[in-house]
Amino acid sequence: MAKIIVLGAGLVGGIMAKDLSKKHKVTSVDISQKNLNKLEGIDKICADITNTKILQDLIKEFDLVIGAVPGFMGYKMMKDVIEAGKNIVDISFYPEDPFELDKLAKENNVIAIMDCGVAPGMGNIIFGYHDLNMQITDYECLVGGLPERREWPYEYQAVFSPIDVIEEYIRPARYVQNNQIIIKEALSDAELIAFDEIGTLESWNSDGLRSLIKTMTHVPNMIEKTLRYPGCVEYLKVLRTSGFFSYKEIEVNGNKIRPIDMTAKLLFPKWKMENGDKDFTIMRIIIKGIENGKSITYQYNLLDRFQDNTISMARTTGFTCTAVANLILDGNYKHHGISPPEYLGKHFKFINNYLKERKVIYKKIIK
Repeated sequence: MAKIIVLGAGLVGGIMAKDLSKKHKVTSVDISQKNLNKLEGIDKICADITNTKILQDLIKEFDLVIGAVPGFMGYKMMKDVIEAGKNIVDISFYPEDPFELDKLAKENNVIAIMDCGVAPGMGNIIFGYHDLNMQITDYECLVGGLPERREWPYEYQAVFSPIDVIEEYIRPARYVQNNQIIIKEALSDAELIAFDEIGTLESWNSDGLRSLIKTMTHVPNMIEKTLRYPGCVEYLKVLRTSGFFSYKEIEVNGNKIRPIDMTAKLLFPKWKMENGDKDFTIMRIIIKGIENGKSITYQYNLLDRFQDNTISMARTTGFTCTAVANLILDGNYKHHGISPPEYLGKHFKFINNYLKERKVIYKKIIK
């Protein structure tokens, strides 16, 4: 039985702690006692892990660290863990370049797996798996987490930090077309796409390729787009253009504030999932290329709904991470340094079976 410490006890961190506690000794850490109180049968510590010394002292006696903190804390948290010589699997989506920590991780003999959620995460693992067996020419990932009940005005609820969500609307989107990196503003190239069982959703460019831009340079066409209910792009552009998502301080009645902080404060109550709320996660991955001398297309469809009293986005994100955690603890993944999830391609079957056991089903279609 391994000793695992989970940093962050929010909706996703809490689910991961519960899943891992079935097999291991788990301790959850969060600055919010309210979040910790929701966890039963798990050791809990209320602490501020933005303090490097506090964090490194906390993780000393553990075999593995799980990172589930907001994106703005993610890079520093991972650096602190690596400097302490502890292996880590992380779901934080931070703007900094994770590969800047690769040398440090190798020097400290640390396994550090980044972006280990659903997308980025499982999408990358599927990509990596097929990259081992075929010459990929095209990769497309469409993904979104949405509430089952559409409520005006936003028709959206968040399981992550509000600022992490807003980042999707302002961070420039990168994709690869004919071996060239294309950079466009987030929310660009909106299009309506029909999905079985769900209906029509709106997709738009977001910066979800992340590490794939560096690790899959041999693939000429790659794109990731976010899915929302139709109509959302227009009002998000209005808010962005009006400055509500800006990090630049403005003065209001003699006080300096960042508009994004005010916006996050206002939107969080509107986006918060309450008791009884249900969600679903939808993802469609299309991989095209040449395999055994023939053209082939693989399509993976995920439609996961709220079940077992657990939010879907927490299940699909969290269980990918806990599958990889078990892979490390069982001694089946030993790569020192920074590992983006596509490095785990050869372990796809283990991870996919782990998810199936928890009723997260990726349906594969071969064309």
